[in-house]
Amino acid sequence: MDDASSPSFPVRYKKLSINIKESKIDIVICSHDDHFLVIATQIGTMGTIMHARKEEGMLNNPTFNVSVIFGKRDEPMLVACARQLIEHISSSGSSKPLTLSLGLKDHSMETLKGIVSAVIENRLW
Repeated sequence: MDDASSPSFPVRYKKLSINIKESKIDIVICSHDDHFLVIATQIGTMGTIMHARKEEGMLNNPTFNVSVIFGKRDEPMLVACARQLIEHISSSGSSKPLTLSLGLKDHSMETLKGIVSAVIENRLW
């Protein structure tokens, strides 16, 4: 696993590469003042872009909203990946929303679980 981070850049970030099923996936995790940005790509492009956030009501438990901003709207596994990450961010005490970009050839459960694990392992929240 390749790993790099830079405290001197105005935005805190980590950059890493992982291999899943003999395919390299590049991941960048950024912590902006008002949101987190995670980009994971096998194809060198942004791919499907999603926005995930926690919504809290006065009387009920929090709910999590994931919407596809750009890209494949018929891929429930991509939405599940964003939902897992925003739930983890929220349970860690942060209320920032997440913008997630997945540029993947392989949308299998194994690949998405590997991405979620790598992001959580290298989290900036």
